[in-house]
Amino acid sequence: MIQTGKRRLLSEINVVPYIDVMLVLLIIFMITAPLLTQGINVELPKASAQPVAADNNEPLVLSIDKEGKFYLNIGDNTETAIDDAAVVERASAVIRRNPQIQVLVKADQAVPYGRVVVGVSLLQQSGAQRYGLLTDPSGVADKQRRRR
Repeated sequence: MIQTGKRRLLSEINVVPYIDVMLVLLIIFMITAPLLTQGINVELPKASAQPVAADNNEPLVLSIDKEGKFYLNIGDNTETAIDDAAVVERASAVIRRNPQIQVLVKADQAVPYGRVVVGVSLLQQSGAQRYGLLTDPSGVADKQRRRR
């Protein structure tokens, strides 16, 4: 039997090669994804964040210097370092008097991240529900000007 003229086109797509390529890409992404999150150098203190709306009340500021010592902007001597227990005691007294007070953390760029976390933890123990991190927006503007 000879068929002449009338052939039907086969309208099926062979998806096996596409599945193979997809599986190879999946394996590549699974291997490389964890490697992308390691070894990133970041300078956290400089950011171009929008300024927080200022209250008439002075915020409670926990400052952390290069050595990791804590300072609060309340009390008689604000330039004397205080220990962890004193931070909790003084901050909780201020927060009890004014629960809506703005709580901010101001840490030096050279401070280890763990020390900042300890400071935030102390503020949470004091009763602070919300807190903010102070940054230096002028540093970002200076870098952008130097690039131009």
